Amino acid sequence: MRSIPKAFSKLPDPERHSSLPMRTLEAVGLHKVAWRLRRLHCPVKREALVLEIGAGGNPYPRSNVLLDAYEESVERREKTLVIDRPLVIGFAENLPFRDQSFDFIIASHVLEHSPDPDAFIKELVRVGKAGYIETPDAFFERINPWTFHRLEVTEREGVLKIYKKQSWRLSAELVELYEAKMKPALMWLWNRYPDPFTMRFYWQGKIDYDVLNPDVDVNWPLPPEAYQSDPEKSDGQTRTVLLKTMRFLFSQNRRNRNINVTSLLRCPRCFHNTLLKRTDHLFCEGCNATFRTRNGIQMMLPQ
Repeated sequence: MRSIPKAFSKLPDPERHSSLPMRTLEAVGLHKVAWRLRRLHCPVKREALVLEIGAGGNPYPRSNVLLDAYEESVERREKTLVIDRPLVIGFAENLPFRDQSFDFIIASHVLEHSPDPDAFIKELVRVGKAGYIETPDAFFERINPWTFHRLEVTEREGVLKIYKKQSWRLSAELVELYEAKMKPALMWLWNRYPDPFTMRFYWQGKIDYDVLNPDVDVNWPLPPEAYQSDPEKSDGQTRTVLLKTMRFLFSQNRRNRNINVTSLLRCPRCFHNTLLKRTDHLFCEGCNATFRTRNGIQMMLPQ
């Protein structure tokens, strides 16, 4: 049984994965409702500073600072980035933050997109003291592959097992057999019992992981299917209002508005810790690089 990070609230180990409302709902068979509440469950103390990587248009309410790689992306369900708290544009494989600057890091459904899982995980540990990773489980990814996922991820005895995908659909024959008859039944099961189809992983101080095929290059081009219109990406008005309401009710709104994000940043080019704030950009004393601030978003791309 893994120890509880200092950033976590003082909860028994089994309670890290679920809150009391979640466990209550699960006990009465409402697994799907309990699952949806997981986004409100971040087992950290109130004063903990939380970074979310790949926040996109639907960040966890508890996160204080957001990071995303792109302002627009075909890989994102919600089309518009949320900027109701400090938002930084940068890469997870080269986080533009100082060492150990966050108590907790949320990386929900973003690791599987990374072309460099080694750099991704090492950056999590460098910048954060503890955190949470969520991805589709490797089995579900194998039979129900997403066009823009580069990795299959699962957990065995506290170790992340990562398999690099040589293409977006590794087993075309298996997928065809699954889609021909089994997909409706399995999706019905996933819709009611999503937990077994998802990899959820808490860590402290270090992340034990194993890249099973490190020599594979996953920088293959996205297939045409990735650019086709997907009705699931169309946000309904009800969903949009609900998500906005949840963020308003459960986020640390006042605290987030007062966070000095510049004090947390470092240069992603030369890794210098001193960035000087100008009117519309940050200036790095180490390499003289400038990083724009645009529409309330701090751009911190290395190039």
